[in-house]
Amino acid sequence: MKFGIVTFPGSNCDYDSYHAVADVLGLPAVYLWHKSTDLEGVDVVVLPGGFSYGDYLRAGAIARFSPIMKEVAAHARAGGPVLGICNGFQIACEAGLLPGALLRNEKLQFVSDRVYMRVENADTMFTSRCETGDVLRIPVAHGDGRFTADEETLDRLEGEGRVIFRYVNADGVPDATSNPNGAMRDIAGIISAEGNVLGLMPHPERAMEELVGSADGRRIFESLLARVSA
Repeated sequence: MKFGIVTFPGSNCDYDSYHAVADVLGLPAVYLWHKSTDLEGVDVVVLPGGFSYGDYLRAGAIARFSPIMKEVAAHARAGGPVLGICNGFQIACEAGLLPGALLRNEKLQFVSDRVYMRVENADTMFTSRCETGDVLRIPVAHGDGRFTADEETLDRLEGEGRVIFRYVNADGVPDATSNPNGAMRDIAGIISAEGNVLGLMPHPERAMEELVGSADGRRIFESLLARVSA
């Protein structure tokens, strides 16, 4: 299984994603430049974190028009997996691959911390190596992470099992202090209606080895490996 990691001007987690895939999991990976129109035969596309185009105008709004995104959208329409992490989640929403929007954090401050997120649906290609209710410890680093949507969209996401991750405390319970950005309904990650596009604000690629405090992020990548390679 081959991963393609898109690099936009301002991306700063593309190297982390490459390390997670190539060095930790030992899988083939390539960087895909934002001006390219060739996905180079990859099976999985990663839209990494960072500040694409300096987050000018609105986070992810300019990156959405990069030439590579036409190919990413086509890949997604064909059922190919797309993993949008942090800024990648913002880009996926701006590109219409996922519903909703990521707005400024509720307290208008950049948050860099480790958070807990609960697996809400283990029956997806991104969570098959988890159990529903599992609590993962994953880093966050963002200023625009407040997931927002209208109530109808939120109800649909909940009803269709598309809320995949929710911010919780260490005991697995949402509370006033566990949500780092004020995201509606404590949502940390969602998937597309087809189940092949995941967007999440926490950084699983930064939680691949116990050496850095948690290896819980591996379960997301290993879930993909199990489903896509099957």
